[in-house]
Amino acid sequence: MASTRGQAPELVIPFVLASVAAWAIVVVLARVLRGKPYALFRGVTLGLHVLFASTLAGRFAGPLFLVFVALHATVFVSSLTLARPRPRSLAYRVLVSLPAAFFSAGTLLALPWVLAAAFGYALPAVWLPYALAFVGLAQSLSARSEVVDITVGSELRGVNETNDGAGSIPVRVPRAAYGTARVSRPLRLVQITDPHLGPFMSASRLARICRRAVEKNPDLVLLTGDFLTMESQAHPELLARALSPLAELPGRVFACLGNHDHEALETVRYALAAAGVRLLVDDAELVATEAGLVQIVGFDFTWRERAAHLRRVTAAHPRLPGAFRLALLHDPGAFKHLPSGEADLVLSGHTHGGQVGFVSLGLPWTLMRLFAKIPDHGLWARGADKLYVHRGTGHYGFPLRLGVPAEESVLAVHAPALLSVTAAAQ
Repeated sequence: MASTRGQAPELVIPFVLASVAAWAIVVVLARVLRGKPYALFRGVTLGLHVLFASTLAGRFAGPLFLVFVALHATVFVSSLTLARPRPRSLAYRVLVSLPAAFFSAGTLLALPWVLAAAFGYALPAVWLPYALAFVGLAQSLSARSEVVDITVGSELRGVNETNDGAGSIPVRVPRAAYGTARVSRPLRLVQITDPHLGPFMSASRLARICRRAVEKNPDLVLLTGDFLTMESQAHPELLARALSPLAELPGRVFACLGNHDHEALETVRYALAAAGVRLLVDDAELVATEAGLVQIVGFDFTWRERAAHLRRVTAAHPRLPGAFRLALLHDPGAFKHLPSGEADLVLSGHTHGGQVGFVSLGLPWTLMRLFAKIPDHGLWARGADKLYVHRGTGHYGFPLRLGVPAEESVLAVHAPALLSVTAAAQ
């Protein structure tokens, strides 16, 4: 979209009135068809969108104004149809879901232009937030694949760590310090987290991701929660079909629950069981791999009394001698509450890598760190304990990813406790 001198008021005023009327219709129908919580959610989010879009509409003229109106309409259609959540066809996703996500994201990114307009200023380049949203749309439909070497069980050189037990604040490990020591046969892990089956993650796309995970022949595949969105919660066969390639790795695929999984727990349980995935809910299992014995502890998701919850589970499942201790903990914010020494490596998701930031440019900063001081992506350390936060397989919440690509990594875990160190990183 290009900046112009603007649209005539005789068209902008009807646009605003129609938007407010459409907002009211969506909220009322959301209340009738789905209930008060969804109506409240839509009332707030769609209300902000209407406010922003109404402020920006006058900046576009001619054909661009018509495009603006058409994209604006997809946001209302998408919001309304979610009152009756169900999987959507490819045509619907292409014509409604993806344009709605693009336009709502671009409109939210236009916050500086909206604020300037509130004070009587017209910032130039009003097309810029929509150009960024277009980049985000492309990033939301792709992922970055890489091998990540991680050394655990020993000090990481160049990292200022403290070890003052549970409750201490973890520090980010610079990428250059990830693999400070190597073993001849690392433990090879593939993590799948936050696929959020929905507009950007169809069952066929997730099945392809699972197929690629199987083809990498890892020692273990770990699923760390948040499998669904509102569109897919009532359709267990959809998730089961998406995860079905993992059945080719019997005894090697384990999962824990995320926060959104509790919204449709039976759907998640059914799909995981159908795919042969062992769900660990405050439970543990010992697995023999070619890299050695691995004890996997899977924590349930809880909002409250996290420290007490983690202490209780670790006490019920103590370390086994000679086994590498791997923890599945959906929320990385709970890592600081984990009793010291209770896991050699913790795998988390939840943050979608921060979702908006500069990771694509090789910089660690994400927008999330402005609002929440929890680990957002990559490797973190708290003394000898290590946490890896996966950037996510899919995303949810903010409509798009921007500058934080999805992840399909193989984690090569170099654990001297399992095998002797054969070479040190130079």
